[in-house]
Formats: sequence, structure tokens, C-alpha cells
Amino acid sequence: MSEPQEFLRVSNLHAFYGESHILHGVDMTVNQGEVVTLLGRNGAGRTTTVKSLLGLVGRRTGSVKINGQETITWAPHQIARLGLGYCPEERGIFSALTCEENLLLPPVIAPNGMSVDEIYEMFPNLLERRDSPGTRLSGGEQQMLAVGRILRTGAKFLLLDEISEGLAPVIVQTLARMILALKAKGFTIIMVEQNFRFAAPLADRFYVMEHGQMVQGFTAAELPDKMALLHEYLGV
Repeated sequence: MSEPQEFLRVSNLHAFYGESHILHGVDMTVNQGEVVTLLGRNGAGRTTTVKSLLGLVGRRTGSVKINGQETITWAPHQIARLGLGYCPEERGIFSALTCEENLLLPPVIAPNGMSVDEIYEMFPNLLERRDSPGTRLSGGEQQMLAVGRILRTGAKFLLLDEISEGLAPVIVQTLARMILALKAKGFTIIMVEQNFRFAAPLADRFYVMEHGQMVQGFTAAELPDKMALLHEYLGV
């Protein structure tokens, strides 16, 4: 088997919002085509880590190399053009636009993005609701729309923040199938997740965060041996 190709390397990353020092020397790597899950309690720094990869924090220091390119001084729009797509926890659906208008809104940043028809094939609910105002969609449909919107841009490195939160089990299953399908297509994915039962079967590797630092990193194969530790850190 060929060696995995490193896609992301984060070294000694510190992040600040104003005077607040949130991340304290985060180190992590993600390989091409991997699904990596960030675990931790609320306030551990997982969302800030994901935002820091795109430069969406007040200030950051350290090193963030994406496909070998140092991006720590880059603006968010420059970083996005390396093929990054961010799905924030709040989803950001525009209420004045229809489902399909929301889907078509973001610019294409890289070639070979999914077509609208391919997105509708992945999420048939959105096809049925294509003419509905964005806020008339259910929570699950809004989540599908938020993810689908990124896929159309051509992004191949997805940053997904709590996409399963508060959703019905049937919708969570749809999102799990989506992640497995995207992984099969070669997408690289970082997930921030509270829902351990959702994340556990999907991820290749896990990082556990506490107080703005990575305290553990392990593979899916090591997961059974780490359950006592996860219970200690997460209460799972």
C-alpha cells in the first residue's frame, strides 16, 4: 500500500479572540481522503480549531500547512481557494432565498464541484423543497442544504461543525451515508462532533481536545482501547 499523503499539518497553533487566548499550541495532521473527528466537551476549543484553519479568528500564530503551503498569514478567501469548505454550526441559511437559490449562492472556488442535480440525488428532500424559502425547511433539510451548498463550490476539504446536532435519527443516518459517500469520492473531512455514536463508525482517526489543546490522538482501530479515556474526558 502507498504511504498516506499528508494534506494538513498544524503545528503550535495559538488562536485569540481579542484578549482571549483560546488555543494553546495545537498540533494535528490530516491525510488526504481521511475523516478525522475532533472530540471534547463544549468550550474545549474544537470549533475555534476549525475556524483557525480558515483564518476566521481574531489572531492566530504558529503554522497551518495545507497541501504543503503555509497559510498562517493568508486571508480566509485565499485559504478557501485551496479547496476548503466550512459548514458552521449555525448553518447560515438565507431566509429570503429559496432552497435552490441558497444552493447556488456561493462562488465556485475549485473545479469538479458537484452539480445541483448530483446534490439533489444525494439529498432528495432538497429537490422536493427547491422552491421553498430557506427558513421554511426543517432543521434536517437546512443541514443538508448547508452541506450541499459547499459541495457545489468544488471544495474537497470539508470542515463540518456539529452537523448532527439536534436532528432526528433518520436525518443523522442520511448524513452518515453522505459522509461515507464523500469519503469514497476522496474528500478529506474534519468533523467537530458531540454525538459520539454518529462519529465513531465514520472516522479514521480521532483527536481529543481539552482547554484549547490536543490531549490525545488515536486511530479507529485503537478506539476500543480508548473508551475508558473517552469516558473520562467526554462522559461517553
